[in-house]
Amino acid sequence: MPLSLRLSIADTLTLGNATCGFMAVYFTTTGILIPHLTGSQESGMARNSAATAVILMLCAAVFDLFDGLVARKLRSSPMGAELDNLSDLISFGLAPAYFVLVYGMVADDAYQRVATVGAVVVLLAVVLRLARFSCVTVKDGTFQGMPSPFGALTVVSIILLELPFVATLLAILGTAWLMVSRVEYPKPRGRLAVAMLSWIVLSMGLLAAWAFDAPSGQLLLQTGCALQLVMGAVIPLFATARRVNNFRGNRREARAAQLP
Repeated sequence: MPLSLRLSIADTLTLGNATCGFMAVYFTTTGILIPHLTGSQESGMARNSAATAVILMLCAAVFDLFDGLVARKLRSSPMGAELDNLSDLISFGLAPAYFVLVYGMVADDAYQRVATVGAVVVLLAVVLRLARFSCVTVKDGTFQGMPSPFGALTVVSIILLELPFVATLLAILGTAWLMVSRVEYPKPRGRLAVAMLSWIVLSMGLLAAWAFDAPSGQLLLQTGCALQLVMGAVIPLFATARRVNNFRGNRREARAAQLP
């Protein structure tokens, strides 16, 4: 095959990301939307399908985390960057936006048309974020705006919290704004990458406990979702603190250079 069409190991992981995103849409449709439309929805089946869909988004985030690490350690094909953006659009744009759309159709207190607007905003925020990421150079070690995997997981966490509709919509719109904002988020490298992977595994466990109706499963899931929202607000503080420390360090070096 031509060199430009050969897939590297990192590209294969990226395709796993896209597959997980598509399957998340599939389970949201077959396990939540179609039973609701046909009047045969069972709460247990809907809960299992919702948990499966979110777990698949978490798996997509794991693939997205490792494809970058593998690409830096080994190599990526000339298609690597494009494959990554397209896969992220499916898993962290389409899948969570569709989750919001279905929520607006099946939730008792939701307004379908308003929820549709929220879903479109989420999708467009991810599209704009990925486009900006491709053409804007930022400081090494940081993202400009909330990363799309983190944003997608925050959006679905808001829905799983089962807040009142207005509060849910406002929180979703706020997350979409963070994705296209200039708020800095640190890139998951080193210990932060390990912490992120540990959080994803823990989240999968919480979702499984909720899906199988384990004791206190609902409480554990809502606690995890609340922590996801808190992290979305707190993590940028680490990048801000690092920037402040660098600024202070540069000032100290400048003063030391001026001393005789």
